[in-house]
Amino acid sequence: MQDYRTLKLLDHFERVFNSFGVDYKVMRKLLQVKLTMDGRRVPTIFSQNAKKENKEKNNQYIKSLWVYVLFGLFLIPFVLMGDNYLFQMSLFYGIFTFFVMTSMISDFSSVLLDIRDRNILFPKPVSRKTISTAKMVHVTIYLSFLTIALAGIPLIVGLFKNGPLFFLLAAVNIILIDLLVVGLTALIYLSILRFFDGEKLKDIINYVQIGLSLMIMVGYQLLIRSFEFIDLTVSFQPKWWQVFIFPMWYGANMEMLLKGAFEPVYLLFSALSLLIPILSIWIYMKFTGTFEQSLQKLAYQGKAKVTKQNKAGQILLNIICRSPEERAFFRFAGRMMKNERDFKLKAYPSLGFSIVIPFIFIINTLREDFAQLSDSKSYITIYFSLIIIPTIMILLKYSGKYKGAFIYRVAPLKSLKPVFSGTIKAFIIKLYLPVYFMLSALFLFLFGAGILPDLIAVFISACLYAVICFMVLKKALPFSESFDEYSQNGNSAIIFGLMLFVALLAGLHFASTFLPYGIYLYLGICSIGLVISWRLAFNVTWEKIIKG
Repeated sequence: MQDYRTLKLLDHFERVFNSFGVDYKVMRKLLQVKLTMDGRRVPTIFSQNAKKENKEKNNQYIKSLWVYVLFGLFLIPFVLMGDNYLFQMSLFYGIFTFFVMTSMISDFSSVLLDIRDRNILFPKPVSRKTISTAKMVHVTIYLSFLTIALAGIPLIVGLFKNGPLFFLLAAVNIILIDLLVVGLTALIYLSILRFFDGEKLKDIINYVQIGLSLMIMVGYQLLIRSFEFIDLTVSFQPKWWQVFIFPMWYGANMEMLLKGAFEPVYLLFSALSLLIPILSIWIYMKFTGTFEQSLQKLAYQGKAKVTKQNKAGQILLNIICRSPEERAFFRFAGRMMKNERDFKLKAYPSLGFSIVIPFIFIINTLREDFAQLSDSKSYITIYFSLIIIPTIMILLKYSGKYKGAFIYRVAPLKSLKPVFSGTIKAFIIKLYLPVYFMLSALFLFLFGAGILPDLIAVFISACLYAVICFMVLKKALPFSESFDEYSQNGNSAIIFGLMLFVALLAGLHFASTFLPYGIYLYLGICSIGLVISWRLAFNVTWEKIIKG
């Protein structure tokens, strides 16, 4: 096995590890094996560019760091914009935390929740502390690479712009944020592991990962609203809820130490910036034994679920799907979307964003004056919920159980039409419609019942848009390809073009509001377009599937 440079650097701290009761030589060997195995694991952000024959020869995570370096360049303006450190560095740390947390969710959760160490090493004469320390150092190594890639260039720019004290404070703050992210992620999983087990636990962890993604997006909006812009001057207004926006803790300690602003709120935030990360790591290390024991619950597969037949649901299904074949694939696609964890982890955050984005645009447009909301046409922002449809339509052809796709060949199908139409209907009814109902209820509360025809028109437009996406995108049988082949970047140009079509639909809808009964005319046109496109879209042959 290769003797990695990171391990040679770690050798300088051998005495430190041994002083804490860790068998350093064993830990080093474990890390060497883990780093070797990582050469076969492809990170989420870079999975589309990894060729199968190269996966075992190169560490794809290291190769993907140039992407994070590119993202890090967008942080440079926050370092250069002025000397209001509370404002600019809070934004800097907020964006940095977003990238670190999403990377933790997508790439490192599998490391924190790995039970192979327990199954393989626990029967061997290896101490539990050595095993758990190896796991934490493993995460820390890659988190260090990610941190340097993201923040390295902006901090060097800050060194020349604001001096060495700025550089040192920013570097310390970034280390503290990394500790906080690792500690909080581990403690969240530990809390879940204490109360749930098996399949239920895996589902809950999946939802926690999705929830964290949404919380980051909402938290960023709260961070922006902590400041007011008056004549291009940034003004900070302390509020109680800002205590929970932890990027502000680190902006506050820089404001305090670099500008001498020793105000009570800055002192509080600065104390939190130091104490909470250390406390979270200490608590995790204190309960690391419990955490490792609880991980064994992940090996429990749970009992097979018995699906109860619902008469009302069956009647509704008979109305939605006319043929038995279409009903069969509707149920099949619905269960796959419900049970496929890789699919949920990639698709559900997008569905969550589709709920949040329309309201973000409404708030950004109206700011404090909500009195004019009911009289405005800001309900058109609900069209932002459509932009996630192309991404999920692409995801519908991938599955972790893709090898079972042979059923399409052996099934007694006269044509592939019910396969695709049943799957698209399942996506609209099972995934998009619940999100749209939630959005519609909130919009009816904000804008009044007068927009009900508009909401119906938007849903018809969404169905039409889904069919158009199917017609434009590459054809493949549902859930028939491996997620290793998933490539969003390869479809980015097509997705961008389809998003422009959403803008066209929104523009036509907006224009219809200026005509007498214009919304009903728009609704009729979309309905006719949906009927025609639905009849034409799904006439796909095996030859088209093979050609792609």
